[in-house]
Amino acid sequence: MVHAHQRASQRACLTSLNAVAVAHVCGFPPIVAAGSRVLILGTMPGKESLRRQQYYAHPKNAFWKMVGEILGFDAESPYEVRASLLSASGIALWDVLQSCARESSLDSDIDRGTVVPNDFVDFFAAHPDIRRVCFNGAAAEELFRKHVQPLLSVQTKIEYVRLPSTSPANAAIPYAEKLRAWQVIASGI
Repeated sequence: MVHAHQRASQRACLTSLNAVAVAHVCGFPPIVAAGSRVLILGTMPGKESLRRQQYYAHPKNAFWKMVGEILGFDAESPYEVRASLLSASGIALWDVLQSCARESSLDSDIDRGTVVPNDFVDFFAAHPDIRRVCFNGAAAEELFRKHVQPLLSVQTKIEYVRLPSTSPANAAIPYAEKLRAWQVIASGI
């Protein structure tokens, strides 16, 4: 579900991206279904994801491989099928940031002074069944805690879990260890 103000912001972001030579990037609408109970948050799509207009499109990113293994679907299925199976499993997918300036795909290259977070107040109001937020890496958690959490009601009963990043830049953690940690997404659905 994409709200009207999000569509307007996305159009404005795309316009500014085309009009300015700065590496200003804009995220995607969430993948979410009514009744979603788990929300997985990244920071901002990387260059390959932006080019293909798909979450986690870089072939070396382990996200779809791990999620497919955990939920029992083929990670090589067409993107639309994977996205549909993810949301049908009660898992939503989004990014903390709506837009930011960033030279590369690395989270460390995000210009912290340019970040614009997504509207989580409206998102959580529209999706009240979400009880667990899983961060795909430390940067997603840090940006959420700094730019989003202060805006949320203290009565929001949501569990927050940082998971190891699925990015190929996070090669220090073996795949099997990441997969074990990511099992938590299935326990919340």
